[in-house]
Order: sequence, then C-alpha cells, then structure tokens
Amino acid sequence: MSNPTSPEQPWPVRTVAMKIAEWVSRLGEVWVEGQVTQVNRRAGAATAFLVLRDPAADISISVTCRREVLDGIALADGARVVVRARPDYYVGRGSLSLRATDIRPVGVGELLARLERLKRLLHAEGLFAPERKRPLPFLPHSVGLVTGRASAAERDVLENARRRWPAVRFQVENVAVQGPTAVPAVVDALRRLDADPEVDVIVVARGGGSVEDLLPFSDEALCRAVAAARTPVVSAIGHEPDSPLLDLVADVRCSTPTDAGKRVVPDVAEEQSRVDGLRARGRRHVSGRLDRAADEAASARQRMRRHLVSRVDGAVTEAAALRDRARRCVVSRVDGAAADLAQSRARVAALSPAATLRRGYAVVQRGDGTVVRRPSDVDGGETVRLRLAEGELDATVTARKGS
Repeated sequence: MSNPTSPEQPWPVRTVAMKIAEWVSRLGEVWVEGQVTQVNRRAGAATAFLVLRDPAADISISVTCRREVLDGIALADGARVVVRARPDYYVGRGSLSLRATDIRPVGVGELLARLERLKRLLHAEGLFAPERKRPLPFLPHSVGLVTGRASAAERDVLENARRRWPAVRFQVENVAVQGPTAVPAVVDALRRLDADPEVDVIVVARGGGSVEDLLPFSDEALCRAVAAARTPVVSAIGHEPDSPLLDLVADVRCSTPTDAGKRVVPDVAEEQSRVDGLRARGRRHVSGRLDRAADEAASARQRMRRHLVSRVDGAVTEAAALRDRARRCVVSRVDGAAADLAQSRARVAALSPAATLRRGYAVVQRGDGTVVRRPSDVDGGETVRLRLAEGELDATVTARKGS
C-alpha cells in the first residue's frame, strides 16, 4: 500500500508498534518446528517460557505458554518439538513471541522419516554421487579436525594419526557437537578450515550417541556446507551402526574416529616396509636382469664361437675345394699342354729334315754349305758333303744326270 507518512507527517512510535501488532495478528495460529533452548518453568508461575530455535539458521524466537501445556512433557535443550502457536507482538517492548497452545515432541520415528525425506532430496540433487568424491592426499601438510573439546573422539583421532605418522600436523577446531548450537558451530569451523591453504583434509569427528544426539550431523545446512567445501572432508561420526547424512556427503566415511586417524595419514612403518620391499624387488629385478644379460653374453659368445668355427670350417672346406679344383684345372691344363706339345713335337718331328733323313734321305751340301737341289748346282769332280741321319759322308761327283 502507499506510504501515508512523510517527514512533515510522521507516525509516532506507538502507531508503528500497533500497526505491526495488527499485521502480526493477522497470521493466526501456525504450526512451527524447531529446537528447544532455555526452558524456564518457574515454580508457582502460571506461565512457562522457552526459546525455539531454527537448527539450520541462527534464528530463534521466544515462546510462552500456560504451565499446563508442558505438563507430562520432558523437554531438554536440543529437543525437537512441533508447536501450535499464535504470533504475538508485544507493543510495550517491541518484541515478537509465540503464544503456544500445544507443544508436541518430535518422536524418533518422525525424525527418521524426515531424515529419509531429506536424504532423498540430497540424493536427487547429486550430493551423494560417487564422482563427486575426492581422494585423500597421500601425506597431508596439515589435517583439520572439527570435534568436541577434550573429547574421546579428538583423542582417538590425534593419537592414532600420530602413532602412524609422528610428524603429522593438526589444526583442531573445538566446537559443540550436539545441542542447538552444534550445526552453526560445526559449519563455521568447517568453513574456516576450508579457507586455510595449509589444510589438505578435514575430519569431522564425534563419539556415538542417540539419534537425537547425532541429528546435527544430518542437518541440511551442514550437508550442503560439506558438499561445497573445496577440501576433502572425512566423516567420523559415532560407531559402526551410526550413519548420519554427513557420511553420505563426505568424501570419505570412517566407521569411528579411530578409523579416521588411521585413514588420513600413512603408516610410517608400513611405508618403510613397502619401501624396503620395493628396494628388494628392485634389487632382485636388477640382479635378474644382470644374470640374464651375463647368460645372454655367454650364450652370444658361444654362438659367436660356433658361428666363427662354422665360418672357418666352411672357408677351409671351400679353400680345399678350390685347391682341388685348381689342382684339377692345372693338371688338366698341363695334360692338355703336354698333349698339345706331344702333337706339336710329332708334327715337328714329322716335318723335321732329320725325320726325312731317318727314312734314308740325305742332304747334299757343297763345300761352302749350300744345299744342292739340282744336279746343275755342282760340277763334275766336285766334292760334296752328304748329310745322313746318322753322320756325314764326303763324295766326289763323277757324273751328272738330269738338269
């Protein structure tokens, strides 16, 4: 609606307060859910007071009711209740409160049903998806721990982690882990550790408890804060049967705080044993490779020797064959030459004058050695030499016949 006020015509405080009260009263009765804090039942007083708090936000509101409304109801700080109340704005103090006519504790069955509905919602949004899970660092520079002050969970995480890796560093955030202030305290501590660049992993730990005690770790605000964290988060809530929604959102779920202390850091003894094993394996591998190399070298030497012997034997055999072939060739050539020589000798002998002389012919030579071919080449009474196959004769020409 339009603003009927102006600097010249302002409303007095009472008018504003009365109009707020009028607007609040129009809401009528509503059902409200929250956590109970600061229950005040004064003896002899007709009115009881309590504070109703929203566990997912730092918002609370005062509630008043007649004393008999709380009769038979055991309320403690942190209890979940459903209240039927009418909003009431008290003009005199300018405060808002609820006037309750019915207060009903939320039973375990109803709590579990609501957690199941929230679980389905978060699952549908993908907050439980395995692909969102981040691996833990092998050796974190610093481990953030969100837990109760001087609690058994804190001791279990610290002692078991330091027993495995004495040099591990922790940044511990001690907070309330149950009750109405647990959720905002854990969320704030988680965000502080997530913003610290030195912290490589965050552990959220507390001991076991009832369903009501572990409700803060199934709170939607905490689950979404863990899902939004950049640092891997380890959930170590309660004991093995306990399973708050934080276990499903966290990157790693540990059954107990003791288990978390063992998961976030490696065991120095195991790592040393693994290193020794790897060294021994490496030594055996190198030794095996060297032995195989030596065997291969020896085998190669033997193969080379056999190869060389085979090559030499082959060369010797080939040389012997070549020598035999050369010998046969030379012998054949010599025999051929001898045969040719014999034929040549026979031809020469056949053509030689001596052969003619041996057949009874004679060579007639004059005194000056010229051969007489015709009778006219000599004169009567001239002495000629007769050259026979075996010796010579001197003869005197007595007569000439023919020309």
